[in-house]
Amino acid sequence: MSVAPWVWILTLAGILAVIAADLLVVHRNDTREFTTRRAAFWSAVYIGLAVLFGLGVWLFSGGQHAAQYFGGFVTEKSLSVDNLFVFMVILTRFAVPKHAQHTVLMAGIVIALVLRGAFIAVGAAAIANFTWVFFIFGGFLLWTAYGLVRGGDEDEFKENALLRWAKRVIPTSDDYDGSRFLTRRGGRRMVTPLMIVMIAIGSTDVLFALDSIPAIFGLTTEPYLVFTANAFALMGLVQLYFLLGGLADRLVYLGHGLAFILGFIGAKLILHALHEYGVAWAPDVPIWLSLAVIAGTLAATTAASLAVGDRGRGQGRDEPAGRAAGDAAGEDARTSETSGR
Repeated sequence: MSVAPWVWILTLAGILAVIAADLLVVHRNDTREFTTRRAAFWSAVYIGLAVLFGLGVWLFSGGQHAAQYFGGFVTEKSLSVDNLFVFMVILTRFAVPKHAQHTVLMAGIVIALVLRGAFIAVGAAAIANFTWVFFIFGGFLLWTAYGLVRGGDEDEFKENALLRWAKRVIPTSDDYDGSRFLTRRGGRRMVTPLMIVMIAIGSTDVLFALDSIPAIFGLTTEPYLVFTANAFALMGLVQLYFLLGGLADRLVYLGHGLAFILGFIGAKLILHALHEYGVAWAPDVPIWLSLAVIAGTLAATTAASLAVGDRGRGQGRDEPAGRAAGDAAGEDARTSETSGR
């Protein structure tokens, strides 16, 4: 798949335009919480944009590349649900006011998109030159799948080195200032805790990229498709966060489903590498089979989770969906905790 530079430029400009529209139009001067209904509407808008883009890939590059894009998008979207659970923990830990959650999530996702772009470029270059990289990616995905099945504290938030450095070096105010990232205290320019939260979200997402990027490379090695699938999955993550806030406890089998998907793609990568090295018995798994496995697994685990029933934490039909993350961070939380100090 040959992508001209001007196509890359137009794609990046379109992504930036969508992000700007979200921040400046959808959320401009809006202090309302996201209700489930509102989050569902904007989630549908973002998914619609992703589908339209996929249809464009099909129109200009054919069904094979379109299938690879859709497979990558669905995989990244499903894996991003795990990100959301950790984002809930971060917003709760730093007591982010509910009206500022949308802004800080969008800013963190922009950082994540830039960092993932760099990761994708490195991964694509490695794969293009070294077939054995597929063994590494495949093995890592199998290990990640095992970790998901084994369970543990994967949904806990642990401060990474970048976040610890930022909290130590950057002058930070003790309280929030609306949705602002910068403020002035005693005549001194400082960042608000919202900036620290943005760094936490953006840098934490990179850790999730360690399994999601290899996973999508198991479906397509086209850098353009890998990047755009990631971009569309990330751009709708904010709305998905508020939509799934009231459903988090009900998706009890999602981890097992994601483990199966990662295990399948890991095995697919290893088989692909063996096939490239001329091993006769190693098949090259077709993209249609990958799509069927991913879609079937997600449908089965979602249906099984919902069949279990509400775990006693249900919300009203149009109750703010962000309450699962926001209520625990009540407005009366001590300001000394908001700075993470």
